[in-house]
Amino acid sequence: MKEHLQAGGLIVYPTTTLPGLGCLPTKEGLDNLFSTKSRPDSMPVSLGVANLEQVSDLVIIPNFLTELLGSFADGGITTILPAITPLDQRLGGSNVAVRVFAHPEAIKLASNVGAITATSANESGIAPECNTEEAAKKLGIQHFVPGTCPNGLGSTYIRLEEDGVEERGWRLTVMREGVVPQADVMKWWTIPV
Repeated sequence: MKEHLQAGGLIVYPTTTLPGLGCLPTKEGLDNLFSTKSRPDSMPVSLGVANLEQVSDLVIIPNFLTELLGSFADGGITTILPAITPLDQRLGGSNVAVRVFAHPEAIKLASNVGAITATSANESGIAPECNTEEAAKKLGIQHFVPGTCPNGLGSTYIRLEEDGVEERGWRLTVMREGVVPQADVMKWWTIPV
């Protein structure tokens, strides 16, 4: 499996929301992923990880992030973080979205191969499948991790930007409400440190 991904290959895998479409964050992998999804290059994809340490050399991780993520359903929040050095624009360039996986198979995959793209396994504009095998077939992808996902809402996207004015030194913006309600995120954020 690792060799397949290192060669720019794709894999469909289960998550706690929708089936994920994964590649390693290389030029070849991203070329293949964006072509397969018919996704415009201007729509970045997130990275999924087994733990935040897997991206500690790519993004700035605020000291409160583990506590914030631990306050909500595992895998329910994707965090857009400042890149240490700008990455491929298809990964967000200077701001990279990172999701810590909760599904055991997704965690196992990321533990074995490292950070992997975490976008839904469907062609852009087409409703996603719940079953990873069906999602893989529809995309013409041979490699998949068997599993069924609950479907429904995706993760909630929040953006964290360094800010010397805010009490925590960061500014939080909810970019897309998903499985974690925006009101719950903002309530956590406004609790005094």
